[in-house]
Amino acid sequence: MAVSETMTAARLHKVGGELKLENLPTPKPGDLDVLVRVRACGIVPNLGNILANWPTWFPHMPQPPLPAVFGLDPAGEIVAVGRQVHALKPGDRVYVNPGRSCGTCRHCRRGDAISCKHYAFQGYFGFSEDAMPTFAQYPSGGLGEYMVAPASAIVSIPDNMSYEQAARLGYLGTNYSALKKVNAGPGDTILVNGISGTLGIGAAIFGPAMGVKKILGTGRDRKLLEEIKSLAPSRIEVFSIDDGNVTDFVMKHTHGEGADAFIDCLGPGAKHETFLQGLASLRRGGIAVNIGAVMGEIPIDVHWLMDHYQRLCGSLWFTTEEGQEMADLVGAGAVDLSMFKTQGYPLAEVNQAISGIAARHGGFSNFVIYP
Repeated sequence: MAVSETMTAARLHKVGGELKLENLPTPKPGDLDVLVRVRACGIVPNLGNILANWPTWFPHMPQPPLPAVFGLDPAGEIVAVGRQVHALKPGDRVYVNPGRSCGTCRHCRRGDAISCKHYAFQGYFGFSEDAMPTFAQYPSGGLGEYMVAPASAIVSIPDNMSYEQAARLGYLGTNYSALKKVNAGPGDTILVNGISGTLGIGAAIFGPAMGVKKILGTGRDRKLLEEIKSLAPSRIEVFSIDDGNVTDFVMKHTHGEGADAFIDCLGPGAKHETFLQGLASLRRGGIAVNIGAVMGEIPIDVHWLMDHYQRLCGSLWFTTEEGQEMADLVGAGAVDLSMFKTQGYPLAEVNQAISGIAARHGGFSNFVIYP
């Protein structure tokens, strides 16, 4: 496939500044890489804060060296492959998992790349200063016409999944991975705080496909919650936290036993009380997973956790294997992503798109850029 020597990309030159469209050399794939022509790149609600406030908010989590091409959730088609890539070919429709690790440490070698100290999101941020070598290897994200990624990060997408839907796999995958960590399956009841948001909606979509018996979802906006319930009316129950205590809601729907698992999707600024009510909603032996990044110190009775054989963990992103599982569920017709309402923008309007994402219809809104 013909590939131009240069490409248009949006680059950030300083924190708090606007992205600028520039003409850059088209990157070249290494021996184990692929070159992807980006057709849609998802932008998430937090991107504006990332670009404007990052050093103040999260000084221990570095951005790629500026100027940088951001873009977390790219989907497109492969246009070139490295010499040692054999199972992928030009023309393949793909999503690019942005999680990058060193590939050689003991964690990477045993298949646990997210535990790598060099782990970073290509085109977004890292999780410690050890991420800087990773940025040097894969410096550019999806807000450009082309990007290079390792072949091991590629998710093949089916014909019935649009590029726009594929560009949503990142935040859907975060919840899907949490569901897998709690071994969600037939007979289970799962509590999800913040189910109507960008992160939470993933449980309402993939939980039923995994056989979950009942999903108990909380949020504030009653109208949005009813829309979530309509995705699987016989298996989803919803509750506004403005109407009372989450624990009481869960106990009512579990005959006083409690939920098998609790996934908290509430972000920075959310009330700690809602998170703690979620913990108190677990049955004996239940598992709690935080994926929403509630900030600040929260008092937790670890003696209670021990005596009730309960577990609490943080879950970060998802693996490429899990990404492929999600795509395959869509391909098999077990999951339908048609509920998303896509708002697409050309690359030239990327700054307007980022500033306008605050006006969204909960997790149903899907903002993408077309490079």
